[in-house]
Amino acid sequence: MNTDKIYAESIAKEYAPKDNSKIIALRKLDKRAKMPATIFTYTFGILSSLVAGTGMCLAMQVIGGTLPLTVLGIIIGIIGFTCMSINYPIYKRMLENGKNKYAYEIVELAREISEGK
Repeated sequence: MNTDKIYAESIAKEYAPKDNSKIIALRKLDKRAKMPATIFTYTFGILSSLVAGTGMCLAMQVIGGTLPLTVLGIIIGIIGFTCMSINYPIYKRMLENGKNKYAYEIVELAREISEGK
């Protein structure tokens, strides 16, 4: 089996213009199913890491410098790290819900494309 030929064909398929509107519709449905989970995950992850970083700065007395702010920083850091740790399970659940929402349409469209209707 010539792997170079297979690789070249896969690259060529990727750059070839797609005239079939069903393939474009299938890609749009796939993106619509996955995009909300991705956007939420990036946003929630960035915000969680900022909260954790702020807590660490307060706890190490980089900002603030008093004992109450140090204790507050530890609490804020724990909240930030907790949010970061639950980010992936939330993403998986949101992705699963998005896929379930569009599963029937995607499967039907994929079946039509594969059967050549």
